[in-house]
Amino acid sequence: MVQVGTFPPLAANYRISGHESFPLRYAWLPKAVRGLTEDDKLFGSEEQAMVKLGVGKNMVRSIRFWSHVSGMVSTNSRGAGHTLTELASLLLGDNGLDPYMEDIRTLWLIHWNLSTDTRSPLLAWDYLLNRWQDPHLVPGVVIRALHKEAAFQEEGLSPVTIDQHWDTFLHSYFPTRGRKGEVQEENLDSPLTELQLIIRVGERPSDSGEGRAEPIYAFRREEKPDITPELFAYALNDFWDKRHETSANSLPFREVAYGHGSPGQIFKLPEDDIRARVEALALQTNDHFSYAESANLQTVRRQGQRKNADLLKDIYRHEG
Repeated sequence: MVQVGTFPPLAANYRISGHESFPLRYAWLPKAVRGLTEDDKLFGSEEQAMVKLGVGKNMVRSIRFWSHVSGMVSTNSRGAGHTLTELASLLLGDNGLDPYMEDIRTLWLIHWNLSTDTRSPLLAWDYLLNRWQDPHLVPGVVIRALHKEAAFQEEGLSPVTIDQHWDTFLHSYFPTRGRKGEVQEENLDSPLTELQLIIRVGERPSDSGEGRAEPIYAFRREEKPDITPELFAYALNDFWDKRHETSANSLPFREVAYGHGSPGQIFKLPEDDIRARVEALALQTNDHFSYAESANLQTVRRQGQRKNADLLKDIYRHEG
């Protein structure tokens, strides 16, 4: 039986740095996929990658980082280059399902991958999406919590590193603007801002005591129609495979809604919306998933196994 509401052990290898303080940008993943299709040693020389990708050294490192954590790239078995994953080839490769990331469902998929790595999860993504109990995200409060969490793993970690990690997380989802509201080159928005997953809900006096106001943010916990039934089924299947025994044929409904790394937590969906979604799964997935309810137990069932690649193709067979 899955114990809902208990947290897993702290990750042994939280990722905190590597993004070089750059949130993901629109062109980076398609560029990386095209570049690695031509040369799997693209990132072997930063100088050559700078020329081929047309960016500076720090951005090369950031592109490599986001390519890995988004699930598009892995280090090949020889350790001498990088290999495109099946997801990258299907989604962003030549004749891919969405090679230029124009479909918002692709952005939700990228968000899902960034948030659900079980081996080396991104600290802010894993902690804030799954374990943050406060309805608000106040930067000063969040940063102190991330410092405390990171201290369990790595002593002597620079406070600046945590500050930059939070800032990168925030501006992956919340757009930045210059003082007059204009978009500046250094503030190019991440594509994930289109998801509107994080919204600004107010401000409060800063803890610094300098009389400045501190913004207050929150996750948008609403129904999200652009997370289509096929996308939800893909995420549910991936969650099942990553977090539970693949032979298990049922999960408690609350685990799907509130479990660590679950669709409910990662997409910030209301419980009523999740229930409506799982009730419709049998028809939508030809009984691959189904929902059962008794007097005191609600479960989601899975019949057999389906490859994520097939479920991925299902997403794009229907208009978003």
